[in-house]
Amino acid sequence: MDEVFPDHFEVDIAPEDPVYIIGIVSELVGIPIWTLRKLDEMGIVKPKRIGNKTRCYSMKQVKKLKYVCFLMEEKQVNLNGIKIILEMERE
Repeated sequence: MDEVFPDHFEVDIAPEDPVYIIGIVSELVGIPIWTLRKLDEMGIVKPKRIGNKTRCYSMKQVKKLKYVCFLMEEKQVNLNGIKIILEMERE
């Protein structure tokens, strides 16, 4: 049974706020952790670092990673190709 709380107890999280750790993001978008690390190294998606090691992603970055996953799985684009596509879309 779910608990119901009044609306004024809602938590507002901006789409740019880094709140999701790499393991959760991996499950949400279907991309292995090692690939997420590679995407970070390539500068495709740069999560905020908490401490020295913990990568934290925002909802905006999670959505971008869903698109990256689509390009990898559905369109068979490699990581270098994804980087080029994203750079072209920015222009």
